[in-house]
Amino acid sequence: MPIASMTGFGHADGEFEAFRWTWELRSVNGRGLDVRVRMPADLSALEGVIREKIGQKLKRGNIQVSLQITRSTGVSQIKINQQALQQVLAVLAEIENHAGLAPSTADGILNIRGVVEQIEPVETEESREQRQATLLHSFEAALADLAASRAAEGQRLHVIISGQVDEIARLSKAGEACAANAVEMLRTRLSQQLAALLGNSSQLSEERLAQEVALLATKADIREEIDRLNAHVASAQSLLQEAGPVGRKLDFLIQEFNREANTLCSKSPDTALTRIGLDLKVQIEQLREQIQNVE
Repeated sequence: MPIASMTGFGHADGEFEAFRWTWELRSVNGRGLDVRVRMPADLSALEGVIREKIGQKLKRGNIQVSLQITRSTGVSQIKINQQALQQVLAVLAEIENHAGLAPSTADGILNIRGVVEQIEPVETEESREQRQATLLHSFEAALADLAASRAAEGQRLHVIISGQVDEIARLSKAGEACAANAVEMLRTRLSQQLAALLGNSSQLSEERLAQEVALLATKADIREEIDRLNAHVASAQSLLQEAGPVGRKLDFLIQEFNREANTLCSKSPDTALTRIGLDLKVQIEQLREQIQNVE
């Protein structure tokens, strides 16, 4: 099963009676699961349910939940404020007694503030519960969309990370092959250094030379580092096949990879092996950057 990314986007639209809404869920990488919810105050009671559903589906990432909801104005009722209307008519009758004033019209009177009232229908408790249930249903659709988005991004990450782990394995084998010639290389170098320092007067016996070479070879022995690098590669490859969140475990492996690469460089007796160690460190750092997005 491919790994999942912590980066993704989910979306869902919904409607119930006069209400229309849109859910948007955005996710980026994070150390744990951090959920932030933005929704109208009258729906704040749903926030706990939303957080619970996210926790059941996702384990890591910074999740931003946004709900945009509107109510159609076409369902409101129009009512004439009789008291206000009578007051306006009384005033108009008095004003119209003055010469030169045009008579009032119905549309003019209705445009006076307070004469016409727009009454929003009262939502029943049953209707409110049905609306909230429909809201949660569409939220689950948006959450599933987000999970699918993270899974798709995880598939792309899986390919990249697998390639990087394979490259670390290749470099480890190259380092092992390079180290296999370390004893002969150290013997040749030590002999050349002694000849340069002592000239022909060097009386160092072959036995003593072998002892010195063995001491240097012991200090430069990287077999343990190579063995541990190979073990870490196997662990990473195994984790990439596991179901569920593996980002934290991979992040821990990165620390182990770095430790062995640093030791390899410090023990390296020649420039060829040092270059391999540096290439390992570069590859491990690139792997670390990718793993930051793994759930």
